[in-house]
Amino acid sequence: MLTLFRITFVFLFVLFPSSLWCQHQSKLVVELIDSKKTLTVQQEITFYNTSTENLGKIILNDWNHAFSDKNTPLAKRFSDEFVRSFHLSKPHEKGSTQSLVIIDENRAFLDWCRMDAQADLIEVTLRQKLAPGEKITFHLVYYLKLPKDKFIRYGYNENGSYCLKDCFITPARLFDGKFTQYSQLNSDDSANAPCSIDLTLKVPGNLAITTDLIQQNLQASDAFKNYHFTGNQNSQFSLYIEPTTTFEKYKNDVIEVNTNLRDSRVDAYQKAIAIDKITRFVQQNIGNASKSKIVISQIDYERNPFYGLNQLPAFISPFPDSFLYEIKFLKTYLHQFLKQELQLDPRKDNWIYDALQVYTMMNYIDEYYPEMKMMGNLSKLKLVKGFNLMQIDFNEQYSYFYMLMARKNLDQPIGDPKNTLLKFNEQIAGKYRAGLSLKYLDNYLENDIVQNSIKSFFQLNQRQLTDRTDFETILKENSPKKIDWFFSTIINSRKIIDYTFKDFKKTKDSVTFVVHNKTGVSVPIPLYGIQKKQVVFKKWLDNIETDTTITLSRNQVDRIVLNYQNEVPEYNLRNNWKSLKGFFPNNRPFKFNFLKDIEDPYHNQVLYVPTLEYNLYNGLMPGMRFHNKTFLDKPILFDVNPAYSFLTQNMIGNFSVIVNDYKRNSRLFHVRYSFSGQFFDYAPNAGYMKLNPMIQFRIRENDYRDNRKEAFIVRQVIVHREQTPYVELTEENSNYSVFNLKYFNIKTEVQNHYGLKTDLQIANSFGKVAIELEYRNLFENNRLLQLRLFAGSFMYRKTNSNFFSFALDRPTDYLFDYPLYGRSEKTGFFSQQYIIAEGAFKSKLSTPFANQWMTTLNANMNVWNWIEVYGDLGWVKNEGTQPQFVYDSGIRLNLVTDYFEVYLPVQSSNGWEISKPAYPERIRVMFTFTPEILVGLFTRKWF
Repeated sequence: MLTLFRITFVFLFVLFPSSLWCQHQSKLVVELIDSKKTLTVQQEITFYNTSTENLGKIILNDWNHAFSDKNTPLAKRFSDEFVRSFHLSKPHEKGSTQSLVIIDENRAFLDWCRMDAQADLIEVTLRQKLAPGEKITFHLVYYLKLPKDKFIRYGYNENGSYCLKDCFITPARLFDGKFTQYSQLNSDDSANAPCSIDLTLKVPGNLAITTDLIQQNLQASDAFKNYHFTGNQNSQFSLYIEPTTTFEKYKNDVIEVNTNLRDSRVDAYQKAIAIDKITRFVQQNIGNASKSKIVISQIDYERNPFYGLNQLPAFISPFPDSFLYEIKFLKTYLHQFLKQELQLDPRKDNWIYDALQVYTMMNYIDEYYPEMKMMGNLSKLKLVKGFNLMQIDFNEQYSYFYMLMARKNLDQPIGDPKNTLLKFNEQIAGKYRAGLSLKYLDNYLENDIVQNSIKSFFQLNQRQLTDRTDFETILKENSPKKIDWFFSTIINSRKIIDYTFKDFKKTKDSVTFVVHNKTGVSVPIPLYGIQKKQVVFKKWLDNIETDTTITLSRNQVDRIVLNYQNEVPEYNLRNNWKSLKGFFPNNRPFKFNFLKDIEDPYHNQVLYVPTLEYNLYNGLMPGMRFHNKTFLDKPILFDVNPAYSFLTQNMIGNFSVIVNDYKRNSRLFHVRYSFSGQFFDYAPNAGYMKLNPMIQFRIRENDYRDNRKEAFIVRQVIVHREQTPYVELTEENSNYSVFNLKYFNIKTEVQNHYGLKTDLQIANSFGKVAIELEYRNLFENNRLLQLRLFAGSFMYRKTNSNFFSFALDRPTDYLFDYPLYGRSEKTGFFSQQYIIAEGAFKSKLSTPFANQWMTTLNANMNVWNWIEVYGDLGWVKNEGTQPQFVYDSGIRLNLVTDYFEVYLPVQSSNGWEISKPAYPERIRVMFTFTPEILVGLFTRKWF
């Protein structure tokens, strides 16, 4: 078979005589086999050595092969970001490149191999080294088995359509004598060498094609259509193959746009007006396109949408329909336009793409929608005018999205390679910070210096490959001021900026104050004089490295403010102003807001929200929560939640005070000090009080994308329980205090999960230590195995109560850590609530506690979809008895992991569980009403 394939290949070589091109050339003859979702490809590549070194090998990008198995870099990226669809997919849904043969222009077979750990990169060994300026033509034949589009939206779908991008084999970009070796990571950053494209594509006669290549010819019959397309200097191109085209064409004297962006509420005329306005705006602000055609697809938008309130369903959207369409088209058009025109390294120099995109979007809003607010038309409602969220301008939202990560100490330098960024930083925070930074520089330099530099850089890209140093050089040459700080601090570091006032003195005619640089990061900062919310003066302050004293005329101003319009990406705006009225220049009035709000620098915000909780002994507990946690984290947080128990007719509730200390340049990146308390009932008509002072030390890896969570927790748990006839209390278990030291180190991905937890508890009546190991693995056949090993032992014990003993099937929870809704119940539904803790058995056995030591092993494996089998075994040791072996097994219905699960016992130390009386009472259920657990399942891939 292989011999026949090679003979066919040599014959095809004759059909492709070598030609001379001045740049890389890729000539393809492709046929779509619709029934098999494959492409047969005959390809001729002419490669020029544009470096100054002799080349013995050439690297080719084969990104379609990234979908071949679960061990490629793309598969590992899916696992890292908790994307389960690829690892659980069927073999026919994956993609691959098959039967590849490569020969040179002398009809000699070339050796090639896939690179170690990068199966989507091909290394071709040349028979002779290629000197600088020389070219080589080689020929390839291969089959592309296309992936299903559910993974990254590229590939085939169930409707008979195809979206193809970066699927053909292409030379990798050669820069400074080295090939970029970038694997597909679903980050839209292919580093292909720009090529002239000549594509002949044969498809079934019922299919239509939309592409950004130029159509030269079409031969059609009932059975087939033969298209001929060409393109000049394309690093990538798109093919959309559909039974009925969904694309509409709009053309002006700037560019031809083919788009299928969906918006049923905007008619064709409105779309045409918006597209014409946007294409002309981009031309005026960036430059003329070198390509005459561009494709803007719904798929491109969905891969990287505009994150904000415009994603709400149309019937509740606060924005006009035409505005929403403009924003969607503007962002997608800029993304495609810049990728099509800029000859940058899209991974290493990604910040330039992001900066130009967001900066241009901000300028577009400033020009056409200067009055637009972040909340759109909702800001006009009198009912919500007190919310800061309703008052900030549309462009201000970019700063808040960036600060969301900075306040969590999870921001990264925007100049870092794209593949090293957390997903939230890559798609939102870092992208917005890049645009804000360019806007900051523009405001500082003024006189369109940044705008003109962008145009110059854009023109340079149309002549040659560029990198970030070219952009930096152009900006510095055009700037009348020194701007080294912009690149060293704003782009290439994560240093935070924070200025404030000190030693504020005022007279009738002047004001004297010290501008204090809290972080030692010296960048320009604007100083404003404000009178009744109107700007009286603005002055840029340079070189504020330490403390600088400034004296100004009062000029009828009532407030002096640093960074008033939030032009500088500053860490904290709450310390940026001084009032010239009254005796307390920093006195912020209190402001009460319902539900949630964005941080308001000029008020002390107190947020209040109704709450409703439930447990068996308090019944429904309506309450009112008062706290100061806005969308951005604060150094000091308080949370008070008084509630009323309908069942006991008493006031109950909880409170907490938290102090956050973030370490910017340390693996110990977060120290949290907290003091909390809670007051609820633990049994009928019996309350408990828990006080919990705690310090948490959080550690992270230098690689922010590493999913490892590591922390030490030191706390003292103080508990007082009221007497009740329903629960036997002793002196030891009614009032007690436990010192608790914990350490955990957990790494979770789709394919693997490893966890280590240790627990040390010391009290007057006992001392105990425990360790817990967790392991989960998703095998190649999609079998999921989970193992958990628990081992615990008492160091000393001075009580006869089992209240502090290790529990086999359900902990007594004497530290009141778990959300048990009927914690003292021995029978009934609430006694069947299951918590994964200590022994974690599902069956209730005759020996439920261990007062010396206990070791258990829990295992479960999926059988089909969410149906799993489980088994537990272990040894329980009590004083005066021999270690007792115990086990159980059954079926687990994993409906929503960690949120709602059902355990059906089958066989255990009790015997055949199913045959026992009252079997429904033996069923265990995991359930929680805590929304944070469910939300965490969806947000974990972003941070």
